[in-house]
Amino acid sequence: MAFRLPAASALRPLARSLGASRNAPRQQLRWLAIPAHPVAVGSKGPTAMVFLNMGGPSTTDEVGDFLSRLFADADLIPLGRLQNYIGPFIAQRRTPKIQKQYAAIGGGSPIRKWSEHQCAEMCKLLDEISPETAPHKPYVAFRYANPLTEEMYNRLLADGFGNGRGGRAVAFTQYPQYSCSTTGSSLNELWKWRQRLEGKAGPLEDGKDGTIQWSVIDRWPVHPGLIETFASNIEKTLAEYPEERRKDVVLLFSAHSLPMTVVNRGDTYPAEVAATVYAVMQRLNFSNTYRLCWQSQVGPQPWLGPQTQSSVEEYIAKGQKDLVLIPIAFTSDHIETLFELDQEVIGESGHADTVKRVESLNGNPIFIKALADLAKSHLNNGIACSAQMGLRCPGCKSERCLESKKFFAGQITLPGQ
Repeated sequence: MAFRLPAASALRPLARSLGASRNAPRQQLRWLAIPAHPVAVGSKGPTAMVFLNMGGPSTTDEVGDFLSRLFADADLIPLGRLQNYIGPFIAQRRTPKIQKQYAAIGGGSPIRKWSEHQCAEMCKLLDEISPETAPHKPYVAFRYANPLTEEMYNRLLADGFGNGRGGRAVAFTQYPQYSCSTTGSSLNELWKWRQRLEGKAGPLEDGKDGTIQWSVIDRWPVHPGLIETFASNIEKTLAEYPEERRKDVVLLFSAHSLPMTVVNRGDTYPAEVAATVYAVMQRLNFSNTYRLCWQSQVGPQPWLGPQTQSSVEEYIAKGQKDLVLIPIAFTSDHIETLFELDQEVIGESGHADTVKRVESLNGNPIFIKALADLAKSHLNNGIACSAQMGLRCPGCKSERCLESKKFFAGQITLPGQ
């Protein structure tokens, strides 16, 4: 099948998003450079590696559209039969406030910058450790911000995947812990655009109908590389406390909350987040006491608690002022870390000298290697998706969810193909 490396012009917006300029030092742009010699096409390559995430507005002007898409998604924020009316109303009312928050962290979310960097660096490692499926082409698909899933899928087609040419693509969720509201919603959106742009016929058993052959990395809450990255970052932050106080620091793991309607439906997210927390504490030999709390509640209905901000306030009121916040369900910095945790929770605690946040995963080389190891294992194991993904929540009534799961679980995938 045909495969084209990106033109240099296609990389210029990415360079600008990373703060690069025409006069930037060469080492700043090294990872953006196109190889002098294209990676050889392996016997089972090329392979598209597609990072799925919520995304975030890169500028304050994009906030309104971002919120409109977010509040329109019943998978993430269920508002009942009036979703199409209440969603836009909430989005419009919240836009000025959220614009100010993004202005306070530099004018936009860095999540696109980090997602594109992580995916590109992972693909470089995959070219080395999995040459048979090379070259590995990086793509990012955001649910609520640019690049949207539709844009990503059209890029796949333009780059020589599908449209009668076949080719393999891996949907790699950047939510380590699965939720119907996050990974599930992103996969539902991917399935929708696959049906619209490539037709409703699924691959034949020999995989030669010319559509893109999809597989999914749908959860990875206790992957050793993920756990090691979190643990090493926590150890670095604990080292900032005086030695005589270090063992008494309380670790507060913070994850994005969920509406209780979603939790009670049977969503696996709370259990998988807890599994990540426990694995990290095992790696730390339970050096400190810890709790799991939840952030980013929206609206008046009940959400999973306790809330992160109130947890910090209550511990301080009890005299426990040495606290370390760990964003355990995020793979990079964005509004929830840079504004909500740093400026609201810590900034308003009155104890910014003793309440600290662990660095996000971002460009950590341990994390990038973990992504590559995880992807290589997936490429070699011949599994279209995890068995767990095929099981619907006990209370699920979504036909879209059913059809999406059936499609991805039904993709014929052989080892290394």
